[in-house]
Parts: sequence; structure tokens; C-alpha cells
Amino acid sequence: MWYIRRNGTPLNQTSVQGNTDGTKLANATITAPGVLQSIQSKAEPLALVLQDGQDLLHKSAYTEGQHQGMHHHHPDKSSIASQVAATGLPSTDNHLLATRITHIPRQVQTVSNILNDGAYQSWVNQGSSNPTSTSAPAESSLPTSLCPGHNGTVFRSSSGITYETVCAIDYNNALLRSTTVNSFTECVRDCDIYNYNAHKVTCVAVLFAQSHADRDPNCYLKSSILHSSAATNNLEGAVRYSVAQAARLPVSGTTTGSSSSISSTSTISPSSSSHSQSSTSPTTSPSSSGTVSPPGVTYANTNVVVAPKISTTKLHGPSVNRPTSQYIQYDPADGVSLSRSLLQVGVNGDLSTGYDISPLTGVLEVNIYTQNALAPLRNTPHLSRDGGRGGYINGQHLFLFSDTGSYSGTTSSQNGNFLDFVSSSVAVDVGMNALSGNPITLQDGIGEWSDNVGRQRGFAPLTQGEEAYNIAMQGQGQRYAVWIESSIIPLDAETGLIYAPIVYDNVNVVTRAAVFTYTGNTILRITAGGRGGPIARRPVRKLFDQDQPEWGVAGGLRSWGPSGIGGTDGRVYLFGGVSGGMLMARVAADSIENRDAYEYWNGGAWSTIMPHNDSKAFFIEGPIMDIDVFYSPRHMTFIAVYLTIYADSTFYYRFLQSNSSIIPSYAPGGDQHYDCAEALLQNHWSEEQVLYKAKTGLSGAFIYSGGVHLRYFGADDISNGGSRMLLSWTAPTGKDPASATSEYQIVTAEVDFA
Repeated sequence: MWYIRRNGTPLNQTSVQGNTDGTKLANATITAPGVLQSIQSKAEPLALVLQDGQDLLHKSAYTEGQHQGMHHHHPDKSSIASQVAATGLPSTDNHLLATRITHIPRQVQTVSNILNDGAYQSWVNQGSSNPTSTSAPAESSLPTSLCPGHNGTVFRSSSGITYETVCAIDYNNALLRSTTVNSFTECVRDCDIYNYNAHKVTCVAVLFAQSHADRDPNCYLKSSILHSSAATNNLEGAVRYSVAQAARLPVSGTTTGSSSSISSTSTISPSSSSHSQSSTSPTTSPSSSGTVSPPGVTYANTNVVVAPKISTTKLHGPSVNRPTSQYIQYDPADGVSLSRSLLQVGVNGDLSTGYDISPLTGVLEVNIYTQNALAPLRNTPHLSRDGGRGGYINGQHLFLFSDTGSYSGTTSSQNGNFLDFVSSSVAVDVGMNALSGNPITLQDGIGEWSDNVGRQRGFAPLTQGEEAYNIAMQGQGQRYAVWIESSIIPLDAETGLIYAPIVYDNVNVVTRAAVFTYTGNTILRITAGGRGGPIARRPVRKLFDQDQPEWGVAGGLRSWGPSGIGGTDGRVYLFGGVSGGMLMARVAADSIENRDAYEYWNGGAWSTIMPHNDSKAFFIEGPIMDIDVFYSPRHMTFIAVYLTIYADSTFYYRFLQSNSSIIPSYAPGGDQHYDCAEALLQNHWSEEQVLYKAKTGLSGAFIYSGGVHLRYFGADDISNGGSRMLLSWTAPTGKDPASATSEYQIVTAEVDFA
């Protein structure tokens, strides 16, 4: 079978020569839940060791030849750079923190843009009267201090929901969750996001403790105002206006026994969509009994499949990186040591399966244990990386990367100095600039940085065996990497999945020839919304093995159950890339970590017997490299968007042909017993058509790592019944990664359907 590398080179599963991809050397980092208890107990300041201006947090050496592994076009640079001196930093505990802290709302996006993309505003609360957007002032007009002088003030949140302020009151036995935010308006925004992700109005009130700013949870989301009492800690609050009216909201500081006529779990139904209509006009329909349709979804008013047709396209250009200005300052933990017998060139699967997840890798979470260790970055790092697939999680649009280099001192006229190289990283779109047709701005989170000059931890956690091997083999050209090759598969309202390949990278540091070996894959469970940035957790060390089809490496799709988008029922479908096309596997959404729970399509039925790599039981045929398959309510069918292995820098698409419209179980008129993803195996795909012809990179090389970012345009997005689609891809520049241009550019464009 074939393993398709990000740069488009078809690589045999075990050993095919390819371009140098660099060798990740050890970096002393720590994962999100790691060593937090030991940090609490430290009496001494959490300071880094500096020597001659060089931050020595990393305990291992890097060579120029390894860092130049990102230079696919510079084979002459193979000299050995001076080593970074090792330090005697104190060790810390390796055990994981048992008690998890609730996620902290995002700080990187403004209140005005986080939900102002049309998806949420297009829905109204069924059975209640909510003032129109012009009947109340925007939240930006609220004073800094609300209470007691502004009790009862009616205002609009950034997502267009009308609230009424309350002072010195608490709502008992109704806590949904508590978080830490920076302001009252962020607390209100968190309530709106909670409802957006739940696809129903569950949060009806918020309480904000101004005196708790920057410490402890200070924002409390409430599901009911049925039972209230006077508050003793000067709470400022807001209640959804329709709920307040129905409950005859009491004056501040008094109790009430009256009940609200508006349930905290009211279903939400769509209003008319604002996008232009096609000849088969979409229409909005209330959700079927017992189900909740997702915010902003508009289904075509037809009983047949609507053939997708391209209207216009617009190139945005390369993205801009804007790193955060803080990191978490602390001493890293020590890793494990491997015996000499394990430090051999070649794949050793036990290094992945026989060790726990390393607390030296992964993104660190910002919570009550680590927020006091926040410190400023003294260097804003320049980043060069490839990849850029991603998805939508918990109100944020994520862009995931594979090989990532960071550099200091890069300017428009001067190349920077090499700092670090990791095999994965993550950034969040902080400006939503593509909504207005401009290049996106990406921000790496606070928890990604391992020191104050901008080295990174790596997004995907490694096992202690993999990380210890990388440390021990530094300078020799061998490493283990967990790459991110696909778009995110949604799992529920707040979690996404990546089935990531575990790759053994063997680089000749003199000739820079490289052999990449697929050794199996693992699962990354991704959450977002915290102040530290998105976090990937690796619940299983290895899921599928080296000699099996690469299930999920090319991606997959979420088939939601009757409870609707964001629910926990339904299935996850995986694509298995082999020569000639894509195989398919499936598993119940609550069993993704159990390999025995997976079933495989054998061409005629589902079976527990896994097919071999030479199977021809394709659900879609073709020389496909990168692929996304999704359901389009506008067209009442599935659409596949992909790049091929032919290096022509072209996105292609096909749609699933059917004698009648394909309706999900949760959609209006849907059958709750029908899994609409099964239609992919019961129908034929249309002929291949050109979706978008991208320009080659500045080097003239073809693009790769192309994908669709679903839900970006809110109610106007193709996945919600709209007409707009966001594409991204990696464009090689041929430039030095330390230059302002970088070795790669992450480029986006919009495609609009008729």
C-alpha cells in the first residue's frame, strides 16, 4: 500500500527515499496535566536558568543539520552547530494531576467576533419573545461597573441575544459550569457559546464575581432562575430577557419562588437564512419532535439531490502568525532513560506501546495552578511550518500543523536564529478575517511555549519511550513523530478527533536523504477554548498497527445520531487510504478507543474482519491524497473535496448521486433510525470536477495539505446550508525557514456555490 506524505511524495509503508524532513531533537516540555501538583509545592520562584543570554530550558543539543531538515531545497547546509549546554534543572513529579480543572474561555478573540458570524443570530428561542437587535443597546455600551446603579439594564450580547442585568442575586441549584474570564461581557459570551455548542438554550443566566478577577472561577453559568437568594459577594449578573420576563424577575437581593414558563432546555428553530438562494430554494423547518437541529442550518426545499455548481472564488493569500506574549514559567520534569538495547536505528513498536504518555510533551493548560506562573515572552518567535488542516471546536477555528520551526530575530531583511523544531503545533484564527475576504491571522496559545524565547512543546503528546528515544538519538537523525494529516473529526459539542500517524523518521544528516516509516496510528482528543490554547490528549498509545490500513489518517466524518449535531450518539466513520482509493471503517461514538469495536466495509456488508491493504472495497476511488467528505444541507447530499497525488495544485470535488434527497436522522423529515452516512456505500459519486485551481508556491512547487474548514462562515457556510466554503493549503516558498517569508505559507481562499 501507499503512505501519502504531506508534500505529496508517495511513500511505501516501510521504506521509500524522500526529501529530508528534519530530525526533532529532545525538548524539555511538559504536557497539560503534568507535574502541576509539584508546582504548587515549590517555595522557590519558578525561574528559568539563563547563561550568556541563551535560555537553557532545553536539556539537549540541536544540530544545524537537523534544524535544516525543514529545508527541503538546501542540501549544502549540513554542518554541525554548537550544542546548547545541558543544565541541572531540578526534577519534578511525573504523575498526572488527578483533578481536572474546567476549561477556561478563550482570551484570544474579541467579544465582537467570536460569535458574530451569523450562525447563532439566525436562530430564535421558540415560544418566547426576544426583542429585535435594534430594541436594546449593545453590550459595548455597558459601564465597567454595573451594580448597583445599572440593575435592570437591557442590552444585547455580541451574538445578538438580549439580556437584562441583575445585581447581588444568586440562582440556587442551577450551576452548569464555572470558568475564569476577564470581564462581565466575556462571561455573557461564554453563556452564548455554551448554548451554541449545546444547540439548545440551556444557559439562561450568568453571574460574574468582579472581585475574583484573575483568580479562581469567577463566571457562573446557570440553567434556571427558579430558586434565587440574596448574594453576599457582590455578584453582577445577566438573565436572558425572555426568561426574565416570563419569570417576573424579582428586584435585586430578594428571593422568589415563582417559576419561569420558559424551560432552560427549550429547543431552537431556525429563522430565514440571509444567503442568496439557488434555483432550488432552501427553506427552514422546525426540528422534528425530540431532536434539535444545529444553529443556522438551512435545508433545501426539495426531495431530490441538488447538483453543486461553483459561482465565484476568491484568494485571500498567506496567513499571518501573531503569537501570544506570555508563557508558563516553570522547571520541566525529567523523562525516563532507555537501555542501550533500545537505542538502535529502526522501528521499535514497544517505544509507543510499552510506555505511558510523556509529561514532557503536549500543551500546558492554564488553570488555577499555573496562572500564577504566567510570564512574558522576551522574544516574539518567527514560525515556519506546514500543514494547516483543522476544524471548528467550542467556538474556535483551529489550524493544525505538522513540522514546525521557531526562530528568533527574524526581520524583513535578516534571517533569524534557530530555536526549536517540533513535529506538530496548533493555532487559532483570532481575527476571522476570511469573513471579509482577507488573509487569516493565527495565534499560538500560551500553553504551547516551553520557555521565554519561543521554543514550543509540540501539540501532539509522545509516549515516554518515544520522547526518550528522540532525546538519546539527537544528532544522529532518528526520531519518532506524531503528525497531523487530516481535518478534525467532530466527536461532540466540545471535542474533536484526529487519527494521527506515528512516524519513524530516519535522516542521513550528511546527505539529508530521509526514510519515513508509518508505524501505526493513535487518537488525539482535541479540546479548545482554554486560555492556554487548544489541547490534544492521547488516550491510547497506539490504535491501529503498522501492517494495517491507515485508518483515519486521511480523515473521516461524524455521522450524528437522532439527538443532532453535537450529540453523543451516532457513529464515527474513518477513511483508510490505500492504492486506488479509500476504504471505510466505522465505530460507535462512545467506543472510539476500543479497536475491537470497529467494523469494516468489505464491499457488500459491514464486518468485524479488517480488510488488507490490497482491498478494493472502496467507498470512493481515485488517486486521492488529502480529502474531506461532508454533508451539504443546501444540496441534500454529501460532497467530497480532495487533492490528488498528481501534484497539479488543484482541488477537485464530487457529489453523491441519489434518486432522492439524503436526509440526516436529526433533520426535518429525517428518520431517526437511518444513518445517512450509509448512503456513501449505497450510491455512486458524480464525475470529478474542478473546485479550485490554486497557484503554486513561490518556489513553483505544487501545493499540498489541502482541506476544507467547515462551519467557518456560520449560517452562510456550506455545512450549514449556505453557499460559502473556506479552503486552506500549504504552499512551499523555496525560502529559508528563518526568513520573514518562511519555507512554507499557509494560504486560504473562499469558494462560493451558486
